[in-house]
Amino acid sequence: MIAVNTDGKIMVRRCLVTFKPFRIFVVGIGFFSLCFLMTSLGGQFSAKRLGDSPFTIRTEVLGGLESRGVLRKISDMLEVILKRIDTLSKLGNASDSRRLEELSSAISRFQPAGLVERIQAIAQNVSNMAVRVEQILQHSMAASRAVRDGSSGQCEVPKDPRYPDCPSKVDWMRARWTSDPCYAFYGVDGSDCSFLVYLSEVEWFCPPQAWRNHTKPPTPKTQGKRQAAFRTDISSLLEQVGTGKESLSFMKRRIRRLASQWGTAAHRLDHKLRRRWRDQKKILVHVGFLTEESGDVFSPKVLKGGPLGEMVQWADILTALYVLGHNLKISISVKELQGFLGVPPGRGSCPLTGPLPFDLIYTDYHGLQQMKQHMGLSLKKHKCHIRVIDTFGTEPAYNHEEYATLHGYRTNWGYWNLNSRQYMTMFPHTPDNSFMGFVSEELNETEKLNIQRNKVNNMAVVYGKEASMWKLQVSIESSRTLGNRTLVSSTLTF
Repeated sequence: MIAVNTDGKIMVRRCLVTFKPFRIFVVGIGFFSLCFLMTSLGGQFSAKRLGDSPFTIRTEVLGGLESRGVLRKISDMLEVILKRIDTLSKLGNASDSRRLEELSSAISRFQPAGLVERIQAIAQNVSNMAVRVEQILQHSMAASRAVRDGSSGQCEVPKDPRYPDCPSKVDWMRARWTSDPCYAFYGVDGSDCSFLVYLSEVEWFCPPQAWRNHTKPPTPKTQGKRQAAFRTDISSLLEQVGTGKESLSFMKRRIRRLASQWGTAAHRLDHKLRRRWRDQKKILVHVGFLTEESGDVFSPKVLKGGPLGEMVQWADILTALYVLGHNLKISISVKELQGFLGVPPGRGSCPLTGPLPFDLIYTDYHGLQQMKQHMGLSLKKHKCHIRVIDTFGTEPAYNHEEYATLHGYRTNWGYWNLNSRQYMTMFPHTPDNSFMGFVSEELNETEKLNIQRNKVNNMAVVYGKEASMWKLQVSIESSRTLGNRTLVSSTLTF
């Protein structure tokens, strides 16, 4: 119970006796609220530029949260006033019952029906107006942002002789930009401005746009060159090769069996080079023919006399690069390849998300095809970093795309337009390619004596992967299969 003196009661009763003063009081509260809101938002409508809509508001206006906070304070204030009026209407005690009756009678005479609802309606209208103002602000800021960064779709396709393909590329993007999610990943949204940004900043078919910020981001400090130190412990390499395929198990068995000889060879080479500085290179080895996407026809045949030559070569390449001290990454799946290269999400139409993170990439024709599918234009840009492990070699007539097409030399493994020295062969079939080879074991004295004792004179070794390779008129006197090699003593008739 609030204690109120006699003078205060008289003043309250005089204010509430007639309806007209109280109506003026309520209208005054509403007017005060409106003035308070307009004072908060006023001045933001000033300093308009020529051509601005009357509803265009500068971005310095109060934020949505602050506007709603002001309205909340007004609503709270009205609620407090109503509570005080309600408290005054209930004033009274045993000795002042007459005044209490007069006050109640006066209130019952002047109080209009739905007074509380009207006050709440005023507050709701003010709140709705603030929401509308906030929507106008957001639209205005979005429009100004679109004009500032050119995303409103009003960009003109340039006709620059230095970029003759730009108009045709924009036309292609208009028709096909939804064909691959990678375009949306780079910010393409269907507008000409987004096409020009992509074609000038991600690809290189259009000139840089004048309204774009061309300040280059600070390039991260590149680490200095590290020295490639010889390694003799191959345990880390065996972990990188992985498991799950019989072909990988075969490669690991070979690496493990020759580990001591690799260590001896590393010490010899280190001594021969006199610890000369060698730069450590970042190298990716992608064994494409062992990926599930290529079919991996080799793994099921490892224990059934199938061809093992490629796996021997790849096992030796991996070990050689590791023992020489290079930073090695091994990929046996397309998913691993995408992760190592930084391929954007999608179907491979877009370039990589950053610079190529490797100095060299060793792969085969299966891997080369997979890289073409997922690297987009970056494959053409980074072709010089690729080394193709090609068992039998590729002569220039098959490598040159235009020449191979005109003369009927197109094959599944040719027309890549690489430098012929980028093909690395197991055997030196052609001097046009580089020779990679494979490792031959060093035999101890006991093994050498056993070979000399069991040596057969006048013996020829003929090697082939499949029986279909021997479609000749052959009179075979005797033959036997040893591992993946077929030893044949025969008379060949051509």
